[in-house]
Amino acid sequence: MSAAPVLGGTVTADEADEAAESLTIVKARHPWRWIASAVVLVLLAMAVNALITNPAWDWAIVGEYLFAPSVLEAVAFTIQLTVLGIVLGFLLGTVLALMRLSRSPLLVSVAWSYVWLFRSVPLILQLLFWYNLAILYRRISFGVPFGPALFDIGTMDLIGPVTAAVIGLTLHQAAYAAEIVRSGFLSVDQGQLEAASALGIPRTRQLFRILLPQAMRTIVPTAGNEIIGLVKGTSVVYIMALPELFYQVQVIYNRNGRVIAMLLVAAIWYLLLTTVLSVAQYYVERRFGRGAARALPPTPLQRVRGVLAVRRAARDQRLVDLGGGR
Repeated sequence: MSAAPVLGGTVTADEADEAAESLTIVKARHPWRWIASAVVLVLLAMAVNALITNPAWDWAIVGEYLFAPSVLEAVAFTIQLTVLGIVLGFLLGTVLALMRLSRSPLLVSVAWSYVWLFRSVPLILQLLFWYNLAILYRRISFGVPFGPALFDIGTMDLIGPVTAAVIGLTLHQAAYAAEIVRSGFLSVDQGQLEAASALGIPRTRQLFRILLPQAMRTIVPTAGNEIIGLVKGTSVVYIMALPELFYQVQVIYNRNGRVIAMLLVAAIWYLLLTTVLSVAQYYVERRFGRGAARALPPTPLQRVRGVLAVRRAARDQRLVDLGGGR
């Protein structure tokens, strides 16, 4: 039996254990946390009550048109515009980012001028410009540069409203994507590329196996914001009378007069689309975050499973204790 020194004498280990068991554990109290939580719950209850009980929201009309064929077609067209704008925009933006990082003054100047121009002009003006391109050039010819034309085609036949929208969204998005990709490349320690060059690793392999995987940790969060922004930004193409979600909702409420209900339909669909994209962004970030930390934070599903496992273990322990007491 060991003894522990204390002020004024010594006590045995058993006496120390008995003294520890006799202590009363008092949990820390956080009254202001509970008050703030109560206030927030009251405000949330008031907001939910206002949404449910106010007849002006026309929830019956919302339910009627939420999955209407015309609305679903508009949602599909919105997704199509978003996918084309993001894929083509980031492809062009990656090329521009590589030009900005090159050692050629001409390539750097051209890429910088592109980014400066398309970030300075509002998207709605770019869309109107491409939509009215036939005013400037009635026909577009293809042939030898500064030489004879092999054939030409009418601008209106080549660039319709949908094509003009895709071009405008792509060129506008590429200017922002170029800076996002460039910032990701610059975030990678250049010493790694120097070491790879010293080892004789080809430049292409350096790009895809060393630079890009690490740069994606910086690129993905900002790129996710841009994708979500473009989902909502496609509503600008309503000026070209294209049947995207916002335009289609306008057509319907101009016909039935249910403005608030139809705007709520559009808001619900935008919320659903951005939620799906936010979830996808979360898991993409986790994938590229491997190696940056010793252990990745648990996903929401893993957290739920952990809580259920703890409760299940506590319940089993209580049953064991009850059985032992009998």
